[in-house]
Amino acid sequence: MKTYKIVMILLSFALYACELDNFDMPDAALSGRIIDAQTGELVEQDIIRGTNIELTEHGYDPVASQYLIVKNDGTYENSLLFSNTYTVQPVRGNFIPVESQEINISGNTVLDFTVTPYIRILDASVVKEGSKVVATFRLEQNVTNNVRKVGLYVHSEASVGEPLRIVAVENEINAVVDPNQVFTLEVDLPSNSATLQAGEQYFFRIGALIDVGEAKLNYVPAVRLGV
Repeated sequence: MKTYKIVMILLSFALYACELDNFDMPDAALSGRIIDAQTGELVEQDIIRGTNIELTEHGYDPVASQYLIVKNDGTYENSLLFSNTYTVQPVRGNFIPVESQEINISGNTVLDFTVTPYIRILDASVVKEGSKVVATFRLEQNVTNNVRKVGLYVHSEASVGEPLRIVAVENEINAVVDPNQVFTLEVDLPSNSATLQAGEQYFFRIGALIDVGEAKLNYVPAVRLGV
């Protein structure tokens, strides 16, 4: 009798598990880009602690929002969504906040966001000069807040930035900048020889941070150099 009861209990669990497995699978995808309204270029991000895309699916109460990580190059994608209406908004970004959009997601849906970066980094140059790597650039502010800092970040991966760096040279600014001012940041290779191995290739990326709550660094594409 005990054996019979155990078998029946196991069968009940098996049937319950089958019922759970009968739910519909995700059948929709959402992808898009964060685009600079002036230049048409992608607004680059940090892969860690960068901009997120907040999605809120309609039809549930209460419902918890889900968040997509915006990739290093300013694109995003999620292929595991259910066809439905969603409210979609980029949050905690490196650009002036934009309004959310209500969109029906089905099949492969594309949604781009056109934004104004807090800071544009202009005339960027990163070159090796003797025993140093030298970065020069100008800044264009699109808000009146202070520029908090500028930095040159180094890593073996192209997604280098904050906090993904093995070497960082940063200058505190804490002021509104002159758009004609040329900034210079230098990485001294001999003093970083324990971290940057001679003969190896590394990615160097210029960033600048505005003094706005939850703002992220603005960047230009990383430059790969041998040291």
